[in-house]
Amino acid sequence: MDTRSQLASLGLFDARVPRYTSYPTAPHFGTGIGPARFEEWIGALPEGSQISLYVHVPFCRRLCWFCACRTQGTRSDAPVAAYAETLLEEIALLKRALPRGVSLSRLHWGGGTPTMLTPDLMRRLAEAIFEAAPMAPGGEFSVEIDPNEIDTPRIDALIAAGLNRASVGVQDFNPKIQRVIGREQSYEVTKAAADMIRERGVKSLNADILFGLPHQTRERLSESVQKLLTLSPDRVALYGYAHVPWMARRQSMIPSDALPTPQERLALFETAERLFLWDEYEAVGIDHFARPSDPLAIAARNGTLRRNFQGYTDDTATALVGLGASSISRFPQGYAQNAASTSAHTKAIRAGQFSTSRGHAFRGDDLLRARMIEALMCDFRVDRDELVAGFGAEPARIDAIFKTVVDRFGGFVERTADGIYLPPKGRPLTRMIARAFDAYDLSKAGHSSAI
Repeated sequence: MDTRSQLASLGLFDARVPRYTSYPTAPHFGTGIGPARFEEWIGALPEGSQISLYVHVPFCRRLCWFCACRTQGTRSDAPVAAYAETLLEEIALLKRALPRGVSLSRLHWGGGTPTMLTPDLMRRLAEAIFEAAPMAPGGEFSVEIDPNEIDTPRIDALIAAGLNRASVGVQDFNPKIQRVIGREQSYEVTKAAADMIRERGVKSLNADILFGLPHQTRERLSESVQKLLTLSPDRVALYGYAHVPWMARRQSMIPSDALPTPQERLALFETAERLFLWDEYEAVGIDHFARPSDPLAIAARNGTLRRNFQGYTDDTATALVGLGASSISRFPQGYAQNAASTSAHTKAIRAGQFSTSRGHAFRGDDLLRARMIEALMCDFRVDRDELVAGFGAEPARIDAIFKTVVDRFGGFVERTADGIYLPPKGRPLTRMIARAFDAYDLSKAGHSSAI
């Protein structure tokens, strides 16, 4: 039986599994976590510690049909300006709750389209954030930039605020595919944005590109990847398009009969992967590629790569605080998510409290299993001694879990003296194998194709 047939027999092309940017995953969050718990967890942060901060701007000038993020379209700037004022009030609440001396190891503005903010709002937002928690030495301030929604005044405002990493969404450069997914963005517009960023001294450029889109072929994806490589991004996220129209109704605009089969999706991924590796990028985790000098590649090599709601990161801060509607925070004690709708979020903030509406407090073996999944997703290996030392796990219990995984996935997982290891041929199964460590009900909605 060839490798493709073996992968098929293990369910790779049929399974729907989480992306595991958290454990437990967001569908398992409950309503027992509210503003008081969020503020308690904020207050428990050690004085003088470093945290990551994520700011969500959910507005877009137009809604891309492929997107499943919490966003809303607006042609007017008024809702964006009103939302920014709410963010400023939320930052003031955070400032009062933070222990003394807390600083930022990472600051990321995402969305949506944070570059819809006016230059003045960008400056005010950055000033308020850094007044609440200054950037730590060597800290990173990154922003998701829509090439269709950026100009000189806005990029200059971001540079003045301290932007040192920019992230540009590409998805695909093929005009036919762009029309079908509702995201028309020419190579020329994208290059102009990248050049604008580079010319202003921002040395770190990220890019996102998708595989598994409607009408996508290996030839078309190859052309898009080669165009992307001319922009010389420092790191690339090669995400698989998740078609979940029951969750994101806008995706019903995308013709499902034009989507590639799961087997074709794997071929698309492998096609793009070969091009990135040929151009001397290093593979990072299951779907990222980075220049050898990029901190993400360095973290992957030295075993300090981590995974959170933004994907792979080299940030080792123990807390990620999310601001804005639907944002999720992670603390050593658990997860807390803000109200999903901008109206509910705004109402809470205007009433003088955080909008936390759901979450999860870690219990039982959550942290142990979270680390097993993260180690597998980041390093393709799980170390028994680390689990025993870090979580007090019984060696016999860990060995039993490892045996179950090895028995199920055969030669795609190797048993080592100190744990388990996924050789390259087993890495398409990474998320499926991670699922074997998941103790929660896997029938929850929202899971995407395993490849």
